[in-house]
Amino acid sequence: MAVMIETKRLVIYPASREQMEALIASETNDELRTAYQEMLAGCLKAPDRWEWHAMWMIELKDGTHIGELCFKGLEADGTAEIGYGIAEEYRGRGYATEAVKAVSARAFEYPAVTAVTAETAADNTASQRVLEKCGFAASGENGEEGPRFILLR
Repeated sequence: MAVMIETKRLVIYPASREQMEALIASETNDELRTAYQEMLAGCLKAPDRWEWHAMWMIELKDGTHIGELCFKGLEADGTAEIGYGIAEEYRGRGYATEAVKAVSARAFEYPAVTAVTAETAADNTASQRVLEKCGFAASGENGEEGPRFILLR
């Protein structure tokens, strides 16, 4: 898997240790800070699989940071779960859809990946629309956050 993904408007890349530590230090949401700490721990435990545990930075081509995306590891069955978020002032412009499409396509370039999954809060219709626009289908299952969606190879 390449280290950097470029789309028409975005540059998406795995954060360095320093970038992840800075995100952890600046995060005011305890749940997100814990998730970021777990991601960094996964990166440090398996540096050869960094991209599967790291926070990915989503930037406009001019370098403006607008959000993050992550894989939540790569399971033995070939499933890679993703999570993503776009800063509020950049929402509604298609950036999440562009990022999720690009990262999902790149994940499938890795031969072991058989499916990309995501889950979103039941009331987060915008996120559900992003997943649907990217070809994900509701799996009929619910995870900790809400409905689960799947994109098969």
